[in-house]
Formats: sequence, structure tokens, C-alpha cells
Amino acid sequence: MSRQPNRLLPTTVIGSHGIPGWMWTAIDQIDKGNYGQTDVRETFDDAVNLAILDQQRAGVDVITDGEMRRWYFVQGFYRRMDGLEVEPPLRSVGLYGYDTPKRYRASEKLTVPDGLGIVEEFEYTKKLADRPIKVTCPGPLTLTIHVRPGPAYKTRTELAWDFVEVINTELKSLAAAGADFIQLDEPSFAIIPGAMKDWLDMYNATVEGVDAKLALHVCFGNLTSRPRGKRTYRWMFPALLEARADQLVLEFANREMSESGLWREFSVEKELGAGVVDVKSFYQETPEDVAERIRELLRYVSPEKLYVSPDCGFFQLPRWLTYVKLEAMVAGAAIVRREIEGGNGR
Repeated sequence: MSRQPNRLLPTTVIGSHGIPGWMWTAIDQIDKGNYGQTDVRETFDDAVNLAILDQQRAGVDVITDGEMRRWYFVQGFYRRMDGLEVEPPLRSVGLYGYDTPKRYRASEKLTVPDGLGIVEEFEYTKKLADRPIKVTCPGPLTLTIHVRPGPAYKTRTELAWDFVEVINTELKSLAAAGADFIQLDEPSFAIIPGAMKDWLDMYNATVEGVDAKLALHVCFGNLTSRPRGKRTYRWMFPALLEARADQLVLEFANREMSESGLWREFSVEKELGAGVVDVKSFYQETPEDVAERIRELLRYVSPEKLYVSPDCGFFQLPRWLTYVKLEAMVAGAAIVRREIEGGNGR
């Protein structure tokens, strides 16, 4: 099955889905050692099944597995790595924030002996999906976000370069398994500004030789619905266009559609995956809200190059609100699609 939708303004998601209430309880029991291996497998299989069902019922054109087997974006991957030591959190009291998550130190050169597990995620998803799939993977810089260099590395950049080959191998295996749309997530591009050339060299090495449609997602962070980076992309342009990506995936809705004109200003040839649903707000967008945002983007981007998505993943929103926002996104895209097709006399 082709994983490229044959329609204008295809809808997709960034990656993660809202976590259902029962799963929070299950995770707590798993962490306490109260679930057996079969219980654990069923828990995560059921969560993926639910995420796929929600996206398909909402009418999303290109879906993911909801990243339901991962935890707090990248935290789950650290369990697959050798050479890490747990460090005390910076802060344990008060509101959860960017200085609260578990931290690690590289006590020796890091290895990922069994890979990141994303190929297995995809193999499961493609058995269930009735439409195109996008596979998501954190980029090497972002994968190091909670790891301190320790004695094994001089800098975080040196540490991140050690993940380039690991991720590249994973991406090539994904392509060989049939994944033809892969997105790398690099919010750290915005969180650690000023070294765009270094970050792009790293990203381009990571996707070298990967035979798939490639997307690069750059956002400003979304822990507890709070950004971490300065919310502007302008300083990244035109350097960001050197990324070996067919599509750049950026957030607009929570920034009140700021910088919508970048594609015209820099004569960008790449596709734009545009965030038109605000995942950092409990406001329930209407289809017309979404349609209005899409129309704003179409002043600068041709409809043939525009994908419609939320700003970021839904992990920090409850599942019920995730579904409401997905339905509005799909309905809003349909409104504008009908306007375009009607204007073309179709």
C-alpha cells in the first residue's frame, strides 16, 4: 500500500497520541513490577490499537502508532542503551517542568545493542493500519536531551554524533521494512540556538542513504504544554533549507500563525507540514478555526505542498480532547479542500 495520500491538503499527526486514563494506571503497575511480560505486551498493544482506531475514525489521512510504546518522548529509549547512569533530578518539588525529568550521565561510550525498537513498532502498526503510515524518530541531538556527557564525552555534540549511526541504521531498516514516510524530530534545534550548521550536518548524516520520503520536525518543546525554546523560526532560515528533507514540519497555531509567510519570503521548494491545531491549549478548535488557519498559509504556500497537522504531539493532552482536535483538523481541511476543488471547477 502506498503511504502517500492522493489528495490536496492531506492531514497527519506529529507523532504521539493522548494517553487514556487506564494506561496511566497500567504504567504505574508495570513500574512496580506487578505486570508479567504478557500483561505488559497486551497493555502496549491495546494502547497502539486505540491510537490507530482514534486516528482512523477521525479521518486522518496519514497516521502514526501514537508513539504509545514510548514514554515522555525520549525517556523510553534510554532503557535500551548501555553505558548510562541515573543522576538525581535537578528539582523534585513543585510543578513538573523541564528541570524535573530523570537525568542520566554517560559513564562510558553509549551503545544501543538491540536498536531503538522503532522497526518493531512499525511492523505492528502496518498490520492494523488501513491507510498511509508516517514513522517518527527523535534525531540524534534530541535523543541526548536528558543525558550529560560524563567522562565518556567532552560535549553533548560529541555524544549526539555517536547516535547518528545508530539512528541511520534504524532508518534504513525501517525503509527496508516498507516505511516510505519517516519524520525526524529535532526540537533541540530551537532549544539550543546558534549552531544550525552543526545541527544540519548531523541531521544530514543521520538520513544519508535512507530511501524514503523524509520530514524534519522542529518545534519549541511541549512539556506540560510549555515551550522551551524561543518561538521563532526566522533565525534558522535559509540555513534550515539545507536539510535533506522533503518536508519541514513546523508549528503555527499556538503562535497565532506567526511567520506564515516564510515559504514565500525564502522561495521554499520543500513541502510544509503546518501545525494548525494548538496542542498547548484546551481550547476546542472548530472546523472553521482550522480552515481559517489553512487559508492563511495558502496565501504563501501552494496547496500541492501543504500538509495539515497539529503543532506537536498530543502526549500532554487527555485522549478525549485529542480526538476532538483531530476531528476539527480533518473537518477544517475538508472545508478548504472543497473550496479549492470548487474553484478549479471540479
